[in-house]
Amino acid sequence: MPEGKGPVGNGTRDPGLQPERTRLAWRRTTLACAVAASLAGRQTLASGIGPIPLLGLALTVLAWLTFLGLAHRRIRTLYVPRPPALSPRAAVVAVACVLAMAVFGSATLH
Repeated sequence: MPEGKGPVGNGTRDPGLQPERTRLAWRRTTLACAVAASLAGRQTLASGIGPIPLLGLALTVLAWLTFLGLAHRRIRTLYVPRPPALSPRAAVVAVACVLAMAVFGSATLH
């Protein structure tokens, strides 16, 4: 299908489904990160609050909040008919937040 041509061929793109699926994917990922941060907090409280697990928990929450802000900003940009592509910088920050949550979350285990 040529660029900019919808299935009807009238030259306009149906903006309905793809941005909505992308918004939902960002929301699911944010929810998964929230669950991971919550489990890190639960593990920290269950195993006793020591300095290393507490630092790991604080950094996990910081990474989650950073990801939450990035995801919220991206979700808002998807409400236009032709949303811009995700910038490379934002993609790197998103990946860094997920990796940081994995590393810092493991610090809550001892």
